[in-house]
Amino acid sequence: MADVDTTALRDLCEQTLRQNWREGTRSADGVAFAYTCPSPGHYPWQWYWDSCFAAIAWRHFEPGRSRRELESLLAAQREDGFIGHTIFWNTPLQLTRRLTYNVLSADAPMTASIQPPALAWAWRIAVGDPAEVPGIVRHHEWLAANRDLDGDGLIWIVQPDESGLDASTQFDAIWGHRAHGRRGFVRLVRSNRQLGFDLRRVAAAGGPVCCEVVTNVLYSLSRSALGLESLTPAIVARLYDEDRGLFGPIAQPEPVHTPAVTWTALAPLALPDLPEAIGRRLVEEHLLDPDRFWLPMAPPSVSASDPSFTLDDRGPLGSRRYWRGPTWINAAWMLWLGLVRLGYSEQADELVRRVCAPLGSEHLREYYHSYTGAGMGASDFAWSALVIDMVARDPRAASSYVGG
Repeated sequence: MADVDTTALRDLCEQTLRQNWREGTRSADGVAFAYTCPSPGHYPWQWYWDSCFAAIAWRHFEPGRSRRELESLLAAQREDGFIGHTIFWNTPLQLTRRLTYNVLSADAPMTASIQPPALAWAWRIAVGDPAEVPGIVRHHEWLAANRDLDGDGLIWIVQPDESGLDASTQFDAIWGHRAHGRRGFVRLVRSNRQLGFDLRRVAAAGGPVCCEVVTNVLYSLSRSALGLESLTPAIVARLYDEDRGLFGPIAQPEPVHTPAVTWTALAPLALPDLPEAIGRRLVEEHLLDPDRFWLPMAPPSVSASDPSFTLDDRGPLGSRRYWRGPTWINAAWMLWLGLVRLGYSEQADELVRRVCAPLGSEHLREYYHSYTGAGMGASDFAWSALVIDMVARDPRAASSYVGG
């Protein structure tokens, strides 16, 4: 793109990834690790989906680190195939964070909760065939056995942060005062800890449990990368509202109020086998609407027309309720994949321009003000290096990311 300084942007992405790289040997058992911490100042550990996004970005600079990043997730894996949301390696979990982190004991090596299972998809993009990796196959066997509540292939979560979306306003209607960042969240974590973060036990105890869109989009992409049956038909059947032309979460018990409209309503654009008519509705009726998602820094995490949209990250009693309006680059990247696949080349290029515009001055931040582009949240944020994938226009982008 003529108006994007690709050299400077590439240097910024590489510098951020390299300074966030951590490697060593776990003192407790001698297991080697190497990963990109999301942000040195705030997120020192290895986060599951952050590492998947970092591995995708690393392939533009040092592909060997893509493999090492994802192999570190596998190095933390339990024998039954489970991989936790956050892995602590040699940096202990501080006392205050034990209240809200999903650990079963003070010395747990990782959380007992999940994140969107993007590992197989990231492996396909950045490394090779995930079906040849026994640990990835076992991981999917665990997910199918433990998180498919209804037998239709879709997986469910037991609390908001398992989606990676934490304080997204879509969860307020489902978890109410126990949603992430609200006063009751600590009680939710305590309750789920007592139930071992076991989906069926949590559901039997009254939940809530949720079948969330992004979690299942990334799960379906990973299944397809493994050569398994696509979940796109189930995602459409269970999570698509044809009247509104949007996707949304479902929950047990069913919420009284309709969840807020967030960027996740458009996330199935990343699915290569999404029916074209649905994809075009998502783009033309929603994504390109300047009053809702097509903002100067697009897309906002919450539709700008939704009552829950706010760029103030302070909630009740001054608690921090981030990600309730600003733009995340990983969200823009996933929607960009759909624009490219569906042939919206001009709009795809415009999205890249909008995302890149503030990066020269604001650098790679956790998220950005959707109108001004001002950087917000944590600094030196690794997954924001995904912007290099958008600028590079890698020929493996969009639909060819799966199966090729």
